[in-house]
Amino acid sequence: MSTESQSVPVQVPARRTVIACVGAAGLAAALTACGSGSDSTSPAAGPATPAGNAGDGGGSGGSVLGTTSEIPQGGGKIFAKEGVVVTQPTAGQFKAFSAKCTHQGCAVSSVSGGTINCPCHGSKFDVADGSVKGGPAPAPLPAAAISVEGGSIKLA
Repeated sequence: MSTESQSVPVQVPARRTVIACVGAAGLAAALTACGSGSDSTSPAAGPATPAGNAGDGGGSGGSVLGTTSEIPQGGGKIFAKEGVVVTQPTAGQFKAFSAKCTHQGCAVSSVSGGTINCPCHGSKFDVADGSVKGGPAPAPLPAAAISVEGGSIKLA
């Protein structure tokens, strides 16, 4: 009998294989960072709660957002800190919606031409009811509860 030991060669991955794996891992991390936008810690994920006609007044509300004179007729104003957009579709009628786009959660950036506009992918929402007027957004902006007392607009 022989007491020779047989050595088995160890296979080391080729340089290309290592680089390809590192590249794939980096790509996976980048795609994860650019995910669906369902992160609830987004600053635009404000206190939007369903409401009917938010301009009907009544009740003492929460924090004051602003005054009715700040909201142009046919337009609106974004209150980024609170995560809401307040609009005045017709004289004296005030509505509020979440400032978070329903496509990927970006904060809307402007109100013009009768629409609330998202800068990320071009979604547009109607100032009267938050419905989708254009872009990839799959759903309307959720209504937010506000109250109008005198000249003040408050979160409800």
